[in-house]
Amino acid sequence: MVQQLPPQTSDIIYPESDGKPLADNTLQFRWIVTLKGGIDALFKDDPNVFVAGDLLWYPVQGQPKIVQAPDVMVAIGRPKGDRCSYKQWEEDNIPPQVVFEISSKSNTVAELEGTKLDFYQRHGVEEYYLYDPDRIVLKGWLRSKEKLESIELMLGWVSPRLGIRFEIVDGELQVFHPNGNRFRDVAEYDRWVEEKERQIEERERQLEEKDRRIQEEQQRSQALMEQLRALGVEPVE
Repeated sequence: MVQQLPPQTSDIIYPESDGKPLADNTLQFRWIVTLKGGIDALFKDDPNVFVAGDLLWYPVQGQPKIVQAPDVMVAIGRPKGDRCSYKQWEEDNIPPQVVFEISSKSNTVAELEGTKLDFYQRHGVEEYYLYDPDRIVLKGWLRSKEKLESIELMLGWVSPRLGIRFEIVDGELQVFHPNGNRFRDVAEYDRWVEEKERQIEERERQLEEKDRRIQEEQQRSQALMEQLRALGVEPVE
């Protein structure tokens, strides 16, 4: 009888795609991009914070079926850079500490608050945030010892790891940087930058106008003193 040897770890294939789309609709996609972009901007100067969207995360070496692809995940303590997947054993065994899921009509409560919650709890996630942009419902879980506990009040909640704040304003989720600036999607951010540039240009124009008026006033004053001196009157400065 020929004994079958177990496959070598190097022979195991870890797929780089689960065959599922990044998002089911434009609203879900916009929120995924907004959150990832906002967190990228937050840690742009920190080379050891890795942020990814829809990237397969393999927490256990030799177990390619144990996998999830969070809509957004943040691994603090891991270098920036491109990856085909996040193999935790190649990342100093550091799991993503913070994950986000943006739900769509194709998702179920059993999936998002059951299967995925269990996975994130089992494999070391510290903060799990779930947002339903259709119903404007935000939920969160925070690790307490070995378990992810539900956060009772999410409005005004500040992420312990990221320092970002969550609010519902005018019937929509708004996320704020620690400095108070709001997360914006790409188009909105461009408009915001343009408005800031316009304000700067207007402020510079006002300063130039003020300088011009001061110079004109100084020239008029100098001309008046010269006229007085011509009349034999020494002006008092």
